[in-house]
Amino acid sequence: MPTEGNPATDNTLLTAEEPLPFSILNPDSRRPILLVCDHASRRFPAAVGDLGLDSAARQSHLAWDIGAEAVTEWVADRLGVCAVLAGYSRLVVDCNRNLMDPSAFLEFGDGVIVPGNRALPQIDKDLRARELYWPYHYAIDIEVRRLSGIEYPPAFIAIHSFTQVLDGIERDCEIGVLWDADRPTAEIFIEGFRSAGFIVGDNEPYSGKAPMDFTIDHHAEAAGLPHVGLEIRNDLIRDEAGVARVSRVLAEIVDRLPAGESLQSSDQESTVPA
Repeated sequence: MPTEGNPATDNTLLTAEEPLPFSILNPDSRRPILLVCDHASRRFPAAVGDLGLDSAARQSHLAWDIGAEAVTEWVADRLGVCAVLAGYSRLVVDCNRNLMDPSAFLEFGDGVIVPGNRALPQIDKDLRARELYWPYHYAIDIEVRRLSGIEYPPAFIAIHSFTQVLDGIERDCEIGVLWDADRPTAEIFIEGFRSAGFIVGDNEPYSGKAPMDFTIDHHAEAAGLPHVGLEIRNDLIRDEAGVARVSRVLAEIVDRLPAGESLQSSDQESTVPA
């Protein structure tokens, strides 16, 4: 299996021919909305090879959030809002995890062993973080600051997808709305998706109160931005028709979001249940 080489000597992961670790859509948008997609891509840098995985594993939900990139692009294009998308697979480094979290460099998940991440030396973890993880988060920082300086604090919306069956357990929820510090924004999305006929999970199938949602915690909660995390069951968005159906509803909800106060300047926190 190809390795990452010797970071101590070549000190690089991506070649000049490989794509950047992030992409930005509508970078000149002035609307106070920022979409982010942490797991948009299943691309592996050439230097890491295939991490010892077969083709099925590299295309599965372990490698990326199936359909999330397409939904993010659809909504960004329809509304003309800014979006930042990660450019490489979560199996190389998970951009929605604290780097101290073992799952940032996943060794095992949903019955699959990731050989290329087992006993990964810290120097290789640092290299992946330096070339993939932090450039993505710096790009988000820049867009948050740019949009915050225009008129209103931007609403921060993280778009993910989840698998219908995980560890042999089937999930009936179709759309998960995840929240922690900002219940009022979450309620807008819960009501909007339920009105459109979707089965909506309130902090299901994952909870926004869990420590795994690094991107929202780091960029939105810390800055007092209105925010929400969305999980879309990936069987709903595996083709163009499904992407359009879900994205159209999501775009309508986003388009109706109120602009104005940050969480820090409002009394929203008092409405969040203990």
